[in-house]
Amino acid sequence: MVTLVKNVKDANCITHSGTMHADEVFATAFLELYLKDIKLIRVADIDTKNISNQVIVYDIGRNKFDHHQKDAQKRENGITYSSFGLLWQEFGLDFLKKEQINDYHEVFFEIDKDFIEGIDAVDNGIFPKIEAPYKVKTLSDIIKLFNPSYKSKEEENNQFLKAVTIAKDIFSEEILHISGKVQARKKVIEKLKNNNKPYLILEEYIPYEETLLKEDTENKILLVIFPSNRGGYAIKTLSKSLEDNTTRLDFPKEWAGLTNEALEEKTKVKGATFCHTNLFICCCQTLKQAIMLAEKTINIQNK
Repeated sequence: MVTLVKNVKDANCITHSGTMHADEVFATAFLELYLKDIKLIRVADIDTKNISNQVIVYDIGRNKFDHHQKDAQKRENGITYSSFGLLWQEFGLDFLKKEQINDYHEVFFEIDKDFIEGIDAVDNGIFPKIEAPYKVKTLSDIIKLFNPSYKSKEEENNQFLKAVTIAKDIFSEEILHISGKVQARKKVIEKLKNNNKPYLILEEYIPYEETLLKEDTENKILLVIFPSNRGGYAIKTLSKSLEDNTTRLDFPKEWAGLTNEALEEKTKVKGATFCHTNLFICCCQTLKQAIMLAEKTINIQNK
């Protein structure tokens, strides 16, 4: 729980007041997850010389958990740590260990790379290059929405607490996501070791794509088969690499958009139920049918 206090002497955490940003909002959310209960004060400025070492001061004060000084700590790739990243570097491993997260060392580094680094980068003025014919909002943009709107009656600290609540939920899901992905990676790698087909069969759906694209650099695997959460089985195409979204193999064009009887007739596979218009996923009722559809696709495209 985050309790906002009015006196610095009552606080065990201190950050800046005024316009909120994703770095100190997520930093606060992380501290709440780690410490469980924090007493926070948001101030315009602070002299850390008079603050106890037991108090965590972040994103302000030019101290250990601030990044506004000239000698701010940087990652090996040059991206400066923000308050969020700095606090994660200090307390992240201990937090994951206490939460009994499996392979917590690996999860620690994955979370920084997958989630925290991007927030740190934006806060330090390194923005993503996005080519899209529509407005794209980053997570940092979303957090900025919680700042009091022009002519509104929103109160700054109340809005900050609302943002922290959302950030806590998001970061909690990120931790679960990465923890699951790390566990899944081992299974995917083991599957690849024992696979001699141009398709990979998974007995359960697990996050596979990133690991598969990293490990299968020769594009030996063309399709992945797994149980669908809608019932039956799905056969999914793969990108050529993490950098190249071009598919290694598409389903036949004449299957596009077909369902049930129409798809069965076209594929000659009883139990085929759906093929996406964009030819990246095909579904059927059983594993045997999924293998038949995968092998037909590979044979057709190899002619």
